[in-house]
Parts: sequence; structure tokens; C-alpha cells
Amino acid sequence: MRSIIYKWLFLGLIWTMSSSLVKHPIYVSVTEIEHNAKDKTLEISCKIFTDDFEKALRAAYKTHVDLLNPSEKTAMDKLVSDYVKKHLVINANGKAQQLQYKGYEQIEEGIYSYYQVDNIPTLKSITVTDNVLYEYQTQQMSLLHITVDGKRQSTRLVNPDDKVSISY
Repeated sequence: MRSIIYKWLFLGLIWTMSSSLVKHPIYVSVTEIEHNAKDKTLEISCKIFTDDFEKALRAAYKTHVDLLNPSEKTAMDKLVSDYVKKHLVINANGKAQQLQYKGYEQIEEGIYSYYQVDNIPTLKSITVTDNVLYEYQTQQMSLLHITVDGKRQSTRLVNPDDKVSISY
């Protein structure tokens, strides 16, 4: 009898732990910016947890959002592009840059969206404003990884701080 009770308590503990693992208690986006000297471009990716991103898009655009449904890809491309371009602003070498949206894909639990900035032969300085999902969660933070000439610099922005400048 005791062993049965212990087994049920153990199963209950495992269930409780696993259900808490389903929710992620951290709210973070990861933006990677890499200068491609050969192509004279900035290559940018932005990873956001799928569930958080969908909720933020629904709130921002007051529309149906399903980032994983292939039949809705065209409509979702527009939402993803518009949202990220409003919340991720890049100034390279003192000039505002226009992000060119390249698309998005789901990898594991996140949505990766991709962008490019052309005509950047060298990168001497970069200022990034990143407030992705800041309106969705006050605990939101952004991790930024910027690579130039093979040298990676990383920083963390915690809501409400949303801007960093780096010189090379």
C-alpha cells in the first residue's frame, strides 16, 4: 500500500514539474546581426518564442494569427515583417537603415525572422533599438549578438532599456 502511495506522489510530482516546464518563465528575444564584408551587407535574424509572438501580434493587429499554418504564410509574412521593422531599428555608421524582410521559419519553439541591409561595405559603428515584445511583457529582455570581422559582441537589453551603441 505504501509503495502505491509513493508511486502516486512521485507521479504527481513529475506531472507538476513537467507542466511547469511547458511554460517558459523567461521572456526573451535573440537578435543576431552579422556584417558580411564580401557581400557588403548586414544579415539579421530575430528569434522570438512562437506563443509569445503570436499573442503580441494578435494584440497589436487585432487579427487572427497562426504563424505555423502554411496556408496563412503570406498574411503572416506581412505581420511578422511589419511588427519587427517597427520594433527593431538599426543605424549603421550613423545612418538609419531599412531592413529588407527575407522571411521566417519555425525552429523548435521559436520563430526566426530574417532581414538584410545592403550597401554596408564596412561597419564602424552600429546603434540598435530593440524593443521586440516590450509591450507584451514587462519582463521582456532582448539579447543582441553583433559580429563584425569575426569578432562577436553581445549585450542584453532589459525592458524598458531598448538601445545600444557599439563602435568598432
